[in-house]
Amino acid sequence: MHLTIVGTGYVGLVTGTCFADTGNDVLCLDVDEDKIERLKRGECPIYEPGLADLITRNIKAGRLRFTSDKAEAYARPDVTFICVGTPSDDEGRADLKYVLGVARDIGEGLEHRASPMATGHEPIVVVKSTVPVGTNARVQEVISSITAKPFAMASNPEFLKEGAAVHDFYKPDRVVVGAADDKTGAVLRRLYEPYVRQGNPIFVMDIPSAEMVKYASNAMLATKISFINEIASLCEAYGAEIGMVRKGMCADQRIGNQFLYPGLGYGGSCFPKDVLACVSMGVDANTPTRLLSAVHQVNQDQRARFIAKIDSHFSGNVEGKRFAVWGLAFKPRTDDVREAPAITVISWLLDNGAEVVAYDPVAHETTHQVFGDRITYAENDLEALDDAAALVICTEWTEFRRPDFADLARRMSGDVVFDGRNIYKADIMREHGLIYYSVGRRPVGV
Repeated sequence: MHLTIVGTGYVGLVTGTCFADTGNDVLCLDVDEDKIERLKRGECPIYEPGLADLITRNIKAGRLRFTSDKAEAYARPDVTFICVGTPSDDEGRADLKYVLGVARDIGEGLEHRASPMATGHEPIVVVKSTVPVGTNARVQEVISSITAKPFAMASNPEFLKEGAAVHDFYKPDRVVVGAADDKTGAVLRRLYEPYVRQGNPIFVMDIPSAEMVKYASNAMLATKISFINEIASLCEAYGAEIGMVRKGMCADQRIGNQFLYPGLGYGGSCFPKDVLACVSMGVDANTPTRLLSAVHQVNQDQRARFIAKIDSHFSGNVEGKRFAVWGLAFKPRTDDVREAPAITVISWLLDNGAEVVAYDPVAHETTHQVFGDRITYAENDLEALDDAAALVICTEWTEFRRPDFADLARRMSGDVVFDGRNIYKADIMREHGLIYYSVGRRPVGV
């Protein structure tokens, strides 16, 4: 099929590249001309394991192209995917200006289109961006106000995990398609069939339900994270150990163990935005989402609770002290620092006069866009420790799990570790004479 992908951000670039890799003719459109030129040269603008090689391979095969020319992008696609951002506004609502702007462009493109359809079906416009229920209807209205030519609407929410997006696209748990008619659903089912050959389902449903699936899924996962963090706070208050509590709880098959790890809370571009969008949808419909409002608040409070441990240990005075921070991305295997707990922690340290030396395997550049030269970026994890009063762990990268603890203790001028991801065992820290704070567990050496 001839596909146009509008937006070469995280979702658009992964979607377009993976569709090209199964033989489709894919043209990716973006208004950022510098990014398009980089992509034409085969340069991947985001860190995502495996994606750069796929881009290079499919450009060479002629199946993947990039453009900033809207006329070219809308001249012939069988299916157009809208993959632009929907950032939160000041009240937490999804800002749809980019989605609706693309809808106007698509309307203009359809009005001037002359090429026939390869599928024998009218052009399909698919909203893949995460949008509130009712957005597809608004997109349809905008396009129909510009052209009387026929087209079909569909919703196709994405479920890509940063750091595993290529794998998720090729082996999805499920594919969700919202379509107003069977023919449209059949076209998109055919497009996705190469990715579900192992039997995972393609669900074709009504458009409003498909729009809601993504929000409901992310809200549920965010709820599990905030729940275990709230239990961890109770464990700290009563002297229980969250690791033991978690094991006993998760052995219940009705509960399971996914997303029930205590820590600094969720971050990134999806969970915070999508939870707030659900809250806003509830306000707009006069259907308060009290649970999800609490989920968001618990997540924000979790960072403050962790910072309070640092503040308390240093008796309210971190000024002039040097802190090593391991992990800047909101989670491993990505360079994304949007809503990352590390950003909150570092901001507090800087605001209170501390010096920060940070290390992350891939997120130095994206962090530099936030802090510039206000912090120092170490070449490796051990270098960050030199003369540090404390080590603060914000992201559970694999390489942090088994450091040389003796060397760690020697390099630091202090003897305290604040572990926001519970990656170390208490007895190991005790063995090396380190003071150790974690989440939901009794501190060591205090």
